[in-house]
Amino acid sequence: MMLEHSLEWLRSFVPQPNTVPRGERMRAVAGALVGLFVTAILSDMLTKGSGIGPLALVAPMGASAVLLFCVPASPLAQPWSVIGGNTISALIGIICAKSVANPALAAPLAGACAIFVMFLLRCLHPPSGAVALTAVLGGPAIHAAGFTFAFLPVCLNSTLIVLAALVFNNLTGRRYPHNQKSMLRTAQQAAHATRDPAPMARLGFTAEDLDGVLARYGQVLDVSRDDLEEILLQTEQRAYARRFGTVNCGAIMSKDVVTATPEMTLAEAWRLLRHHNLHALPVLDPSRRVAGIIGQSDFLHHAGLDDYQTVAERLRGLFAHVLGVRPERAATVGELMSTKVAVVSADEPIATLVPLMSNVGLHHIPVVDERAVFLGVVSQSDLLAALFEARLAEAA
Repeated sequence: MMLEHSLEWLRSFVPQPNTVPRGERMRAVAGALVGLFVTAILSDMLTKGSGIGPLALVAPMGASAVLLFCVPASPLAQPWSVIGGNTISALIGIICAKSVANPALAAPLAGACAIFVMFLLRCLHPPSGAVALTAVLGGPAIHAAGFTFAFLPVCLNSTLIVLAALVFNNLTGRRYPHNQKSMLRTAQQAAHATRDPAPMARLGFTAEDLDGVLARYGQVLDVSRDDLEEILLQTEQRAYARRFGTVNCGAIMSKDVVTATPEMTLAEAWRLLRHHNLHALPVLDPSRRVAGIIGQSDFLHHAGLDDYQTVAERLRGLFAHVLGVRPERAATVGELMSTKVAVVSADEPIATLVPLMSNVGLHHIPVVDERAVFLGVVSQSDLLAALFEARLAEAA
């Protein structure tokens, strides 16, 4: 038994398998190269003549680059964590270096105090610990710079590399900064602004369950709470698909779908909705790709029967009234349709539809092929029938 525990302990030193795709690795490598290069060049240009010389780029920026370009979704890699953590840690390191003559005591004190303050100010950033030590152990040039070192170059470096990460990550498909709460509803939020839990939260885990487990876990996680929630929800969906068989969206979609075009008049689109008793029409461009969707709510809003207007819409209406200008009203579907449309591919399992329909509140979701060409629509009725058939098959 003791030998088994010893082997298990030794196995913990073995690196975990790398599941990061090769393309993502190369993206991170390229990002670090671009970010550090831009930071070094601009820092050198902006500090020319300031006398800081070789201090234009500090070594801990290399560690910050790992977080910013390899794990940009990490709470430890967000802008305030990088800029605030590095700058504050540099200030703490300088204070410790000036207050404690012995570097062997000043360095650990600087690192510990930096971590303590970063916890208090919610800007925990691992490379900032190295910044604090650099302020103590960096040598005469850093000591001569004094408190200037915290701003030139540390704060400047941190700001520039965050800006580089902002541009590079978003251009390469990685959302940065990574907000804890996005503008879209999370899968655990109810779509109708009532006190009832979201449909999936009534039988699965709730936000309170997750918060309770995280509180009991009691350690810093290098993943945001919302990302963890999303990972758990997707795990539930995969488990459902494995248990009940993988029925894909293409198998249950409606293929003979009434659609609109951007050039269609609103009157014609409204007649189609009423004649076919539909809630929404997918809008297709000439290549049969989904350009948008127009529904009954869009017509209500257009007719002025929707009280829920945005602040910008209310201001435009107020200025138009004061100036006596009548805003041009939409005349075609393309002018009124919603262009942000959730779509699914034909080979996706129907489990992916459940949070979109039950929690987000979507009634119709267009189905597309691998070239994004429109194939059909899955409605709530289609999904309900498929789930009912799956339960019957399981019972049989």
